[in-house]
Amino acid sequence: MAPTSRPAAAVDPEVVLSHRFPEVSFTYDERDVALYALGVGACGTDAVDEKELHFVYHRGGQPRIKALPSFASLFPNKNSNGLGIVNVPGLNFDASLLLHGQQYIEIYKPIPSCANAVNKVKVAGLHDKGKATIIELETTTCIKDTGEVLCMNRSTIYLRGAGGFSDSPRPYSYASYPANQVSRVLIPNSAPSAVYEDQTQQSQALLYRLSGDYNPLHSDPMVAQVAGFTRPILHGLCSLGFATRAVIKSFCNGDPTAVKSIFGRFLLHVYPGETLVTEMWLEGQRVLYQTKVKERNRAVLSGYVLLKHIPSSL
Repeated sequence: MAPTSRPAAAVDPEVVLSHRFPEVSFTYDERDVALYALGVGACGTDAVDEKELHFVYHRGGQPRIKALPSFASLFPNKNSNGLGIVNVPGLNFDASLLLHGQQYIEIYKPIPSCANAVNKVKVAGLHDKGKATIIELETTTCIKDTGEVLCMNRSTIYLRGAGGFSDSPRPYSYASYPANQVSRVLIPNSAPSAVYEDQTQQSQALLYRLSGDYNPLHSDPMVAQVAGFTRPILHGLCSLGFATRAVIKSFCNGDPTAVKSIFGRFLLHVYPGETLVTEMWLEGQRVLYQTKVKERNRAVLSGYVLLKHIPSSL
């Protein structure tokens, strides 16, 4: 009697880690920068906000509008659908079960308002969690002509139903960086240093999607209902943009170049039209934050923004 063959594993780690991603070139301009800023709420309640008008307009004769540092979170979407993992050999998963869990961004140079850029991508982590696989993609973005490095994104993606590809007593885990490089965020029990409240618009997801994330979960009511939501939800990276704006406005006097790195963990969905309340704690050069939906009193996002210098005053 022939031995029973085991079903093919969802993930072949050796094949995944040996994959070499092609470099992806792309361009963007001031229109893209301004559209993103509007998509994450800049000038949403005050069209002449002195701390945000320079993100959408050449205020005071400035030659270029300024880019929010979280604009860099759009760059991995240039790779391909699914943050660049759809066609990775050795990685089999149901795209409808994909969850974007975390995003980490390092800013090396102020993000210019227009650029010809190139992405260099690699697998930075691969972990078998039994019922799911976690893959971490690292996207380094450079100016195409000079090679100057602008930023690095590390996207943590949960592939539900694609785990169990290794022995359960010793589950497979690979990371190309120290485990404590992006530390867990512990929200203090003390009163926050600052609180910022922001009203999202009913059309927020429809506006934000024009920056390049066209997942119908954020626009099509039928798709949202199949996924278990009463209506389309806001993009997680849009919520991260709102939180980053809150920190820049509260601690950096509107200066986007004060930001060194950004980390966000996506906890729960947001419905367009809900109110985001971001609580912030200044600890050294880090601003810890937690963003809640006011109407449901639920935390939807937590993380930190690392600043280049300690603010002189709040």
